[in-house]
Amino acid sequence: MIDFRDRSPAKKPKDDFTSRRKLMLVFIMVCMAILVGRAVHLQVISKQFLKQQGDMRQVDDVTVSAYRGMVVDRNGEPLAISTPVESIWINSREMKAAKPELIRQMEKLLGLPNGKVTSLINEDPKKQFLYIARRISPQLCEEVKALKLEGVYSEREFKRFYPAGGVSGHLVGFTNVEDVGQAGMELGYEKLLKGTSGSKRVVRDGKRRIIDDIEEIEEPISGKNLELSIDERIQYLAYKELQIAVEENKAKSGALVVLDAKNGEILAAVNQPSFNPNTRNNLKESLYRNRAFTEVFEPGSTVKPFVVAAALDGGYIKPGAIFVTDGVYQVGHNVVKDTHNYGTMDLTHVIMKSSNIGVSMMSLKMPPKYLWDIYHRLGFGVSAGSGFPGEATGIMKDYKRWHDFDRATISFGYGLNASALQLARSYTALADDGLLHSVSLLKREEDDDVVRVFSAKTARTVRKMMEQVLTKEGTAYEARVDGYTAAGKTGTVKKATSSGYTEKSYFAVFAGMAPVNNPRLIIVVMIDEPSAGKYYGGLVSAPVFSKVMAGALRILEVAPDQEETMPVLLTQHK
Repeated sequence: MIDFRDRSPAKKPKDDFTSRRKLMLVFIMVCMAILVGRAVHLQVISKQFLKQQGDMRQVDDVTVSAYRGMVVDRNGEPLAISTPVESIWINSREMKAAKPELIRQMEKLLGLPNGKVTSLINEDPKKQFLYIARRISPQLCEEVKALKLEGVYSEREFKRFYPAGGVSGHLVGFTNVEDVGQAGMELGYEKLLKGTSGSKRVVRDGKRRIIDDIEEIEEPISGKNLELSIDERIQYLAYKELQIAVEENKAKSGALVVLDAKNGEILAAVNQPSFNPNTRNNLKESLYRNRAFTEVFEPGSTVKPFVVAAALDGGYIKPGAIFVTDGVYQVGHNVVKDTHNYGTMDLTHVIMKSSNIGVSMMSLKMPPKYLWDIYHRLGFGVSAGSGFPGEATGIMKDYKRWHDFDRATISFGYGLNASALQLARSYTALADDGLLHSVSLLKREEDDDVVRVFSAKTARTVRKMMEQVLTKEGTAYEARVDGYTAAGKTGTVKKATSSGYTEKSYFAVFAGMAPVNNPRLIIVVMIDEPSAGKYYGGLVSAPVFSKVMAGALRILEVAPDQEETMPVLLTQHK
């Protein structure tokens, strides 16, 4: 018999699902309660503890110093380099509990006055960062750290070092404690040398010490090296000879410039008195001022060759011109005088004897605008363009304001002024067969800014005249150069005062070149206020020219062209 009753499984009651949902809700609520309770515990009950832990571990971005580029001479010899050093700083808050005897030991190590650090702490007890010593040697830093003083820290920096010291100090300049250029080429080429600082992310502890590097954010870019035109060997030679001359002549100061006559490179530029850029305590601006580039003086008779060249080139005088003088020449209401009555002179004797009257006669034959234009093209009244900070432009009065006496005096170097560098540059127009060169403190092969001022023939003619200045009959016998022909011109210039020209103070100047037929070097020497009994350019500055020129030509391996004047070297046989 068939059973037709329903045999399907019995359905679960709805209460099972409801109870599981409630259980889940209870579990979630318990979890939320735990999280809320934990948050309340951390933010209210344990707040101070967490703050301390956070203070102990801080993420910070710090600067990574870039290495400053080197300054080198033309042969790669370093003139300015950066070396790693350490700086010491303190946290006043942490140092309050430091032992006084340890603080005194640190002060002694760092050369600080007794009690200096303690007074700094007392001035601002909450100060967390204060330098007490900058750029000390790593060895000294380790001695300080060995004291294990709480609140004393160090950081790596760079310090500038100048291997040549005072020899190139005026030229290279120096940086400040932040390694930023303050003078000379360090200032002029700051952007090139300084590079770009980088940065990194670090973890510091509660004492601000770096305990871990997290990541490099930006890599530092080192500064570029600066290669100068200077030859440190010639620079040293010029420095020593100028120093001797200033001391022997009891002079106020001196400047000397050596130029390459072929491309206008500055091979040496020195000044006296000097300074050492490695030791800059109580440094005065008057000591580190580069007088060769930034100070001007009236060039005196050193411009006379330009007047002769201008008159010849313009056809205002003939090569065989004769000048009749009697020691005095009336120009309007004024008088031009020579030191002696030279009588009748040709062009060579006007240069050789340095006749004011002779060049005045030539100057008055030329239109004022023409002579002014020659001077202007030679670089007088305009910057020499070397790129050195604070370079002088000099002054030259406009020709429209010249009276006849102005035309006369400017022919023998009064009524205009120039720096030693400007005067040296102007002489390139005579040394390189009429071509005026730009000047450069950076090494280069050629000069792309050459300007013709005189014809080659005129320049060669005037050079030969200037060669006679160095003979016994000329004004600069002391300027002759052993083994080489040389040419030049003296200048003995009265110094101007507010009431006129003094009869007691002079600039002693000499400008010259060698060898005569194919000049390689130009040297200008200016000595300010020699006071040891002689003041003529031919007696004070000419000997410096002689010694520096002879040494520099040999350094550059220029072949002698007058071997009969070379000194004889005697060998003593034992």
